[in-house]
Amino acid sequence: MTDVSVAPVVRSRPPEDGGEREILSGLLDFLRASVVNKVAGLTDEQAFGRPVPASGLTPAGLVKHLTGVERYWFSIDFAGHDLPPPWTDDQPGAFALVPEDSLAEIVEAYLAECARSAAVVVGATLDDRARAADVSFTLRYALAHMVQETARHCGHLDLLRESIDGQAGE
Repeated sequence: MTDVSVAPVVRSRPPEDGGEREILSGLLDFLRASVVNKVAGLTDEQAFGRPVPASGLTPAGLVKHLTGVERYWFSIDFAGHDLPPPWTDDQPGAFALVPEDSLAEIVEAYLAECARSAAVVVGATLDDRARAADVSFTLRYALAHMVQETARHCGHLDLLRESIDGQAGE
């Protein structure tokens, strides 16, 4: 692990008056940037620590989890790409960290996975269906699901960050 700091990224307000696709994508992009900004400035020690003793959640683990969720929902299930799954069947949705992880690398992987997600849906319509076997959701559902998933974990990151250094985000 290193103490390379993560820099904040620019967040753009989602459109308040636009089409369904623009609003859903804008909300998700805003939340994706919020995830990065909520861990920006933390050291690896802070990001890998468990600041709420009753919980096993860590800031780094949450970002790593969101990276996997992006991969599953968009690249694997929606686009049907043959990519390695981000976790195993015996640890579904795992927030597992390994000694060689660093916060900077985890955030870099998250941003790359978000970019891949955006690329796989760019030509799709909201009514297009997922291509993987045994799933039948639409892109509309995937975007709405990812908005709620990312927002929920942004809330977790708020609580963890406030416990670490008193900073509260928006």
